[in-house]
Amino acid sequence: MLSLAFAPEDRRADLAALYAFNVEIARVRDHISQPLPGEIRLQWWRDVIAGTGEAETTPGGGAAGHPVASRLLEAIDTHRLPRPAFDRMIEARIFDVYDDPMPDRTAFEAYAGETASTLIILAATVLSRDHADGIADAAGHAGVAQTVAGVLRLLPIHRARGQVYIPADILAAAGCTSEELMAGEEEPAARAISAMVAFGRHHAEAARRHYRSVPKPVRPAFLPALLAVPYLDRIERSGIRLLQESPDFASPRKAFVYWRMMRA
Repeated sequence: MLSLAFAPEDRRADLAALYAFNVEIARVRDHISQPLPGEIRLQWWRDVIAGTGEAETTPGGGAAGHPVASRLLEAIDTHRLPRPAFDRMIEARIFDVYDDPMPDRTAFEAYAGETASTLIILAATVLSRDHADGIADAAGHAGVAQTVAGVLRLLPIHRARGQVYIPADILAAAGCTSEELMAGEEEPAARAISAMVAFGRHHAEAARRHYRSVPKPVRPAFLPALLAVPYLDRIERSGIRLLQESPDFASPRKAFVYWRMMRA
């Protein structure tokens, strides 16, 4: 991950393990066709982190047989990371393996809080436990903005799967049904995308205000989330093309954004 270059060298391996774990649980849906195998995969991670021993009976073995899991456990022990936080991250990811619609903004904020925001706080703890206190508000808003940008960028994939991450109350306010969004009906879908972008910008602006008081030693933890605004800009310019094509940035552009935010 490019943001690791902005972290102290002696913390990069532990941060990489943390981010690799997040990728593992975020991509469970990519490897399944039914919810039950997804729940089993997530339960395996829960058992490994809790150290209950059940993971040893899972095909593929326990943590010792999984490079990400074994390295993550080392990072948890080294930095005394709270295991309940990982459990909440895993629990939130159960939503991903089903096709239930996101009910409302509150549910979306809770989902983002237990995934992206929690990851920021854990990464900050790895960077500097002494400076990780007092960043909850910044991490909360940054995580929601990041998740908004993420689900919009994944809209083509979610549509193909029949998943709707745009909250039902945002869809209703935009005059778009989930069926119209899935069918790619241009006018209602464009309104829904615009409404979701506005929702993300609201949280991104709040995150920016709080970021000013974030101690510099833990700022690298926020870097991936701070790409939300540039992504939302591109998403807004893409308009209805977002239904078929996900905007992205080249690595040099991301590096420039990171550099600029570290100097802010």
